[in-house]
Amino acid sequence: MGLVAREDARIAVLAGGSSSERDISLASGGNVVAALQEAGFGYVELVDPASDDFVHHLADGSFDAAFIAMHGAGGEDGKIQSLLEYLGIPYTGSDVTASACAADKDLSKLLYARAGIPIAPGVTLKQGDTIDVDEILSVVGEKCFVKPAVNGSSYGITYVKRAEDLLPAIEYAFTFDTKVLVERKVEGVEITVGVYGGSSVEALPIVEILQQEDAEFFDLRVKYISPDKIHRIPAQISEADYARAQELACRAHRALGCFGLSRSDFIVSADGPVILETNTIPGMTDTSLFPDEIRHTDHLVFPEVCASLVEMAVERSEQ
Repeated sequence: MGLVAREDARIAVLAGGSSSERDISLASGGNVVAALQEAGFGYVELVDPASDDFVHHLADGSFDAAFIAMHGAGGEDGKIQSLLEYLGIPYTGSDVTASACAADKDLSKLLYARAGIPIAPGVTLKQGDTIDVDEILSVVGEKCFVKPAVNGSSYGITYVKRAEDLLPAIEYAFTFDTKVLVERKVEGVEITVGVYGGSSVEALPIVEILQQEDAEFFDLRVKYISPDKIHRIPAQISEADYARAQELACRAHRALGCFGLSRSDFIVSADGPVILETNTIPGMTDTSLFPDEIRHTDHLVFPEVCASLVEMAVERSEQ
């Protein structure tokens, strides 16, 4: 690992924080701690940014690197990355700029479109804007999704099926963020594609999200709580759509400037894959999709992937 052997390295796994995804983050962090220990790292500590002495402990802990397992605000938006850069601690995953771009669904859509990645038609609203429901519906249609521009794990998202429900959904989304997206519901198969690597990247086996009878979309409850079978690998889509989705996921990874890992969500429509969003810090829990994708490769194992993310972080810092 760069200048320090694994057995001598001190690694901080950052998990928890104060976002709405705190519990998920702690579960991810616990899995990462176990994986890094299995990979041979001598000292691995779970460090919670919500603790009173967090910055002091991080600055004085002589950590060789930090593995970021924080989801949502404070973790995926570039804030914790900025602090780690100020403290001079190498960290896993995307840098400040890429994290902020990916976390902002409005900005990321602009970057996707610029890179030639198909996106769903939509409208962006800012707090204080005059909301013309008829004008919005003319763009997105009656069936649409309303979502905060910056959030994760489906918090604040509403699936709207009737015109009269649009305004309440927008008002609800504004309780999570000052910018809201309204996007057309694209009909098709929902999939997610992990991307892994440093200077060169590879797309992982594609996950197909199975529709649950009591869930209108892949919401937080289904992602992390439902005991039912919620996805399958590999996705049952055509070979052409499979190859196209993997190529688009790698293109999205590069368009946003991601590093190490990412996971992009798509709907495979009749015209091919349409991107929804990219997560720069995918979940690492027992039921998370990214670790399951790793398990379905024939050349990667989760502990070594976690270890390589740390080593890539150190190498990037040294460069």
